[in-house]
Amino acid sequence: MKPKVYIDGKEGTTGLQIYERLGGRDDLELLLIDEDKRKDTEERRRFLNAADIVFLCLPDAAAKEAVGLIENKNTRVIDASTAHRTDPDWDYGFAELSKAHRAAIQGSKRVANPGCHASGFISSVYPLVAQDIVPADFAFTCSSLTGYSGGGKKMIAEYEDENRDPRHDSERIYGLNLKHKHLPEMEYVCGLMQPPVFVPIVGDFYKGMATTVMLPGVDAHRVYEALAKHYEGQKLVTVAPFGGEEPVIYANTLAGHDSLRLIVCGHGEQAIVTALFDNLGKGASGAAVQNMNIMLGLDEATGLTV
Repeated sequence: MKPKVYIDGKEGTTGLQIYERLGGRDDLELLLIDEDKRKDTEERRRFLNAADIVFLCLPDAAAKEAVGLIENKNTRVIDASTAHRTDPDWDYGFAELSKAHRAAIQGSKRVANPGCHASGFISSVYPLVAQDIVPADFAFTCSSLTGYSGGGKKMIAEYEDENRDPRHDSERIYGLNLKHKHLPEMEYVCGLMQPPVFVPIVGDFYKGMATTVMLPGVDAHRVYEALAKHYEGQKLVTVAPFGGEEPVIYANTLAGHDSLRLIVCGHGEQAIVTALFDNLGKGASGAAVQNMNIMLGLDEATGLTV
């Protein structure tokens, strides 16, 4: 029998993108709730318990409520919200971090899908801390440039409004209280002693992301060698030649793709690592589908654009 899949919150940006990746597949049965009942608790409960795999594309509080509605012990959940990313009872959904992460996802009933900015930071930093290239108490700093789709329907409407604020023509720095919601995830997953100083930036493009970690005092060639070795053989995370393919990096290069590419630049005394990916791909919906594929024992790239 085909696995039954239900997307709770299909009408949101992440949910719609997951649906687009699954809609044409014939190896799954998508359960679709009536539009007029998508906020009906009892109808949602019925669908949540009928599914083999559930994607939660909801605000944090609603995601926690949805988990509470699941009584079927066989229902497996992939939560795209922030709600469970630092919960030790949930498995973190970034298979490329280690063999243990991949094995945990494969057997998991509860997977927390990574955040977009966090995916860029963690893909760069986790291997470096794990291999003692950079200590866990290092004073990490990071900037992350994202397309405006990362802000969901409200921000998309804001940027695509013909009467929009003309300042949207330029980049917008936000999260100025330095307490972005992805920081606990970055610190927890990488095993850091302190959160990084993190500055997110929205640009006037729909999707794409470039997350750059600054590493003063660290040999860039050593960083490159460590990351290239760590991700060798991975399908959806790769490392570019040292210095990248060209002397500039465009944040929307991998828009429309579900893969992530790391670019290491610098010299013997300074390094930067830029994670280049689609905030809606490996940064959200693509990662969620990859996790589902792993949980079902399928090729992890099934239905995805590498």
